[in-house]
Amino acid sequence: MLIPVILSGGSGTRLWPLSRELYPKQLLPLVGRGTMLQETLARVHGVADVAPPIVVCNESHRFLVAEQLRERGLDAQAILLEPTGRNTAPAVAVAAMAAVSAAPSGGADADPVLLVLPADHVIRDVEAFQAAVAIGREAALHGQLVTFGVVPDRPETGYGYIRRGAAAAGATVFPIAQFVEKPDLATARQYLESGEYFWNSGMFMFRAGAVLEELRALAPEIYQACAQAVSAAVRDLDFTRLPLKEFGACPSDSFDYAVMEKTGRGVVVPLDAGWSDVGSWSALHEAIPADGDGNVCLGDVLTEDVRGCYLHSTSRLVAAVGLENHVVVETKDAVLVAPKDRVQDVKQLVARLKREGRYETSLHREVFRPWGSYDSIDAGDRFQVKRLCIKPGATLSLQLHHHRAEHWVVVSGTARITRGDEVFLLEENQSTYIPIGVRHRIENPGKIMLHIIEVQSGSYLGEDDIVRFEDQYGRQGSTE
Repeated sequence: MLIPVILSGGSGTRLWPLSRELYPKQLLPLVGRGTMLQETLARVHGVADVAPPIVVCNESHRFLVAEQLRERGLDAQAILLEPTGRNTAPAVAVAAMAAVSAAPSGGADADPVLLVLPADHVIRDVEAFQAAVAIGREAALHGQLVTFGVVPDRPETGYGYIRRGAAAAGATVFPIAQFVEKPDLATARQYLESGEYFWNSGMFMFRAGAVLEELRALAPEIYQACAQAVSAAVRDLDFTRLPLKEFGACPSDSFDYAVMEKTGRGVVVPLDAGWSDVGSWSALHEAIPADGDGNVCLGDVLTEDVRGCYLHSTSRLVAAVGLENHVVVETKDAVLVAPKDRVQDVKQLVARLKREGRYETSLHREVFRPWGSYDSIDAGDRFQVKRLCIKPGATLSLQLHHHRAEHWVVVSGTARITRGDEVFLLEENQSTYIPIGVRHRIENPGKIMLHIIEVQSGSYLGEDDIVRFEDQYGRQGSTE
């Protein structure tokens, strides 16, 4: 069987303000109808003998990842939760160990083939991608460690490169001669003209046993730390939690550096499939079909004499006049304006916001929870107003607050309210009051979304003023 391993870590800071630490780009529908994670999973359909995927993600994203799998009717073989980021080599290691431990003993499936795919890539030609996977699979079955090298169509300075070695005429698999860091423009032009270089895609394929052998030999510290983490992992609902002590002790390294640049079993399969890692706003602009003026306009956008721009509105009208080669991105709580040739500097802007303690680096104004979402629509001295959207059948935790009271008004749907020792229903246009220090809970017993306006008042309104007593999502002691 072929097991897709989806690497869904990372924060995608260069696509701020859409991508944020707790809602990164791989969980957003940036290209196509589905999110990037969902599109990554979808393109594996059509490959023969594919098993349910293994997803490796940050524990803060676990409910979002699980919900996006549920939306597509997919059951993951495992969702491995990283308590802290440690780059791609440890992520591959724990996924391979999980695949081996779940495999049946004996038979062909005892050592499955893993297809490692970052969740934040765009591939336009799915058939070409699947054809490359079929070629890589044969090499992987023979014990080789496969990477996919993107056939370059321009002298790109933002990617690392792979130089292929000599091979027989008509070969579809090449030995790896060299990995090369991001070049300057003149060197990138030489690479393009030579025909010997590919962009390094960060996608891999190998037998689980083969990659674990190479990790044990070439990166023993990573192997040992990951083995200890997997051994001490605990099951939590639909997730497998890797412990912070063991996994946090693992060295942070990319799979390229830790294994592929050192192994003697590495090969590269050319991939010409309209690939992009969507690592910046300019790259996203190129990944989406533009209009006659070279503009990509998403949402409520009005333009006059605008050319070569990416304009994205999420909550209100964005109007632009006389712009050329710019990026304008509007969200409910932030607006980015930048020349396209400066979009790489967005990362520095996010770092500055983080140093200043701004929440906009990690959260959107609308925050998603396993039960639904809340949107902070207004706030001032000693008050805050939120719109709560609660899924059918969902239940918030039984909780209390020490510093704030809450007023709830049902806008649509039906709510079952617990307030102290009382349990009662609220219909549309009905309301209730939760005093400070009183245990309370909201449930949606109906079959449609429940919408509530919540007015908080008190001396402290932070999300950490919460004491949970019961929670069906296992969040006791957490502020999420």
